[in-house]
Amino acid sequence: MSDLAQKKCIPCSGGVPRLDPSRVTELANEVPGWQVVDNHHLHRRWRFTDFAGALAFVNRVGEVAEREAHHPDIAFTWGRVDVEIYTHKIDGLTESDFILAAKLGALTTT
Repeated sequence: MSDLAQKKCIPCSGGVPRLDPSRVTELANEVPGWQVVDNHHLHRRWRFTDFAGALAFVNRVGEVAEREAHHPDIAFTWGRVDVEIYTHKIDGLTESDFILAAKLGALTTT
């Protein structure tokens, strides 16, 4: 499990700078399976064999998001879940986004 997954998300109330591209690249190496899109958000897709599996995973994502008080954008359909993470208050990436990504990535290994 990534060291990031051991950290706690810090709520952002705005006024926090977005991560610079070199820090984004550094943190991206710690969250395998996630794609950095335009240095703005993280994206990952999971595939499942049915609707029920996708829904169960979405519920697990929701539990983690509530615990961390950091809520990703989630889209799901039969056999597929897409998650997009960024800090809405600053319209960009913070370390908390990578912490949440690490925690969600760990869901697939538990």
